Amino acid sequence: MQEDTCGYAGSTAWVIDGASSLLPQLGLPGPSDPAWYARNLDLLLTDAAVAAGVAPAPQVLADALTRMDQLARTLAGEERIRFPSAALCLAALTGDGVEILALADCHAVVELEDGSLVHVTHEPADIRIGTEHSADPVRERELRVLDRELRNTPGRLWVARREAEAAYQARTVRLGPARRVVLASDGAWRAVELGIVDGPGGFLAAAGSAVAAQELLLALRTLQAELGENADDATLLTLERISP
Repeated sequence: MQEDTCGYAGSTAWVIDGASSLLPQLGLPGPSDPAWYARNLDLLLTDAAVAAGVAPAPQVLADALTRMDQLARTLAGEERIRFPSAALCLAALTGDGVEILALADCHAVVELEDGSLVHVTHEPADIRIGTEHSADPVRERELRVLDRELRNTPGRLWVARREAEAAYQARTVRLGPARRVVLASDGAWRAVELGIVDGPGGFLAAAGSAVAAQELLLALRTLQAELGENADDATLLTLERISP
């Protein structure tokens, strides 16, 4: 089941990674609550980006999340904790460059005009849980559920959900003119973590064409199968400047 999506509109592009369900689902009208959320946030970001024109990345996301909150009220009332959520990475053109916004564990690699690379991400989704209980799967699950229940509260991980404030809790980096930007879900970034490509530079190079990106994802799936690893959805979106 695909719980990632990506898109672009106006001067903004994004990758969305729907968070796997740990809490009881609400039964929203889709294959799963995370899949429903990713698809609808994609549509709402399209509306927000078109309405905003050239605008700061947090403003575009905050507008989309405000629209999501309005939609959520019609389907889930005031329920927030069980409402689905997502990590995301968003790139927005500015008057003199590009702005990258990251929430949770999506990633962006930006190649600037001078050839330098900038890697932007926010926070691994489960970093606050720790590994001291890894030998006790029951306790680990309890901690993961507690972590989900505390998200989007002060001092905890912020994700895209219903709260517009999350847009201003994200990591936002303003950069100069870029040659290329690659946005990726954590499932695609696993290729870096498993050593299939060497860091942000290798990932950027592997995403340089549609064929190369497909080869990267095939290599990732092959290695994960060999390792017996449960494969997460893997999505990447490459944006490249076209010279006039």
